[in-house]
Amino acid sequence: MAPRRPLIAGNWKMIASSRHGLALAAELAARAKGAGAMKCDMLLCPPATLIRQVSEAVAGSGLAVGGQDCHAAPGGAHTGDVSAVLLAEAGCSFVIVGHSERRRDHDETSEMVRDKAAAARAAGLTPIICVGESEAERDAGETLAVVRSQLEGSLPEDAAGADTAIAYEPVWAIGTARTPTGAEIAEVHGHIRHRLAAVMGEEAQRTRILYGGSVTSGNASEILATAEVDGVLVGTASLEADAFWRIGESCP
Repeated sequence: MAPRRPLIAGNWKMIASSRHGLALAAELAARAKGAGAMKCDMLLCPPATLIRQVSEAVAGSGLAVGGQDCHAAPGGAHTGDVSAVLLAEAGCSFVIVGHSERRRDHDETSEMVRDKAAAARAAGLTPIICVGESEAERDAGETLAVVRSQLEGSLPEDAAGADTAIAYEPVWAIGTARTPTGAEIAEVHGHIRHRLAAVMGEEAQRTRILYGGSVTSGNASEILATAEVDGVLVGTASLEADAFWRIGESCP
């Protein structure tokens, strides 16, 4: 079986301005075109309003584009939502689903996340399914139980490794400059791989598991060298071309 190619994904969240986003996309595209063969795949996830323009800006660079969320339905009366079909038409090949900010701010359940992931796969997108525990849950020793519950509740029944990714993002590490130790990350990622194997069989070995939560150009090398880590989901650092590019260059 071929080794899993690392994925470096940048979640731009609700970036402050379109001007900054388009300049960032152009800068990263220029670097990618001049870099030659990379050791990883690099993904940009801008707000929905910028997807088409970012897709055009990075065309021919090898950079991929993804959405930050999608609706579970392919269309219909869902004001303010965006379907996976529309994301694909705008140039996306990935979409983040179940991010902790969506679970928290929009009361998304794992069942809702599962339906979104299934819709993404049906539209030809790779869902990046996010799971992770709160600080209170970690302090209570519930990390593995919480991650297992979210993972098994959010994973579509027919998920395949080639078109599904998982992101472990401990909620307490997002935007806080705090990260788990390498041993803690390895424990959770190993647990996720074990549970994927129980559900998906051999497909588990093809499924990329990313780490997210205060990833920087300073700690990326250590994180990416950790057992069962197949990439990173980057927040703040993905909004700076130098920092995000250095993270990409950190791939082993």
